[in-house]
Amino acid sequence: MLSVLWLTVKLAGITTILLLILATPLAWWLARGRSRWKPVVGAVVALPIVLPPTVLGFYLLIALGPHSVLMAPLQALGVRTLAFTFEGLVIGSLVYSLPFAVQPLRNAFIALGEEPMEAAATLGASRWQSFARVALPLAMPGYAVAAILSFAHTVGEFGVVMMLGGGIPGETQVLSVEIFQLVEQLRWNEAHQLAALLLAFGFLVTLTLLLLERRVTRAA
Repeated sequence: MLSVLWLTVKLAGITTILLLILATPLAWWLARGRSRWKPVVGAVVALPIVLPPTVLGFYLLIALGPHSVLMAPLQALGVRTLAFTFEGLVIGSLVYSLPFAVQPLRNAFIALGEEPMEAAATLGASRWQSFARVALPLAMPGYAVAAILSFAHTVGEFGVVMMLGGGIPGETQVLSVEIFQLVEQLRWNEAHQLAALLLAFGFLVTLTLLLLERRVTRAA
């Protein structure tokens, strides 16, 4: 059980860190860019919210499989497939949890308004300096929400990790898959323990988000 817990936390932690890095420029562009492609990109980013996880997992399984054109460059390096590997789970989790990182950051960047950035520009700050010294600190509540949602959503995902990972012990068997397999084996007590753990985790996440929202509202 400890190995399953560690693998789940490891997957969620790595996914959250990578998502915050990858989602920042994308969320900034969606919030402040003026391209006509914004609605299309925004729809693609939000697609995992409405798409059945098994459908997303199926296409990721094909994309990361040995016959995919995406894997051709890696096959020259001796990597035949990323399906049913931990690395594949990380990629799948990045895609599946992407909107839960992008949307809070996008909303935080929109809430900044134009005045702080304009004030920084009048003081001679470059775009990067304005972002790093003005936008980033002001958007920290959005980063907190994005980190919490990304971590929690990765911990609770099932369809994608089951399709893409298959529940290999020590490699891709995370908590949600472990509970499913315990129920299949009629090991109700062990399944109940893990399910109760995730229930308590979900309650703490929800409570934390509500308290954070309340704090931000008071500060505003």
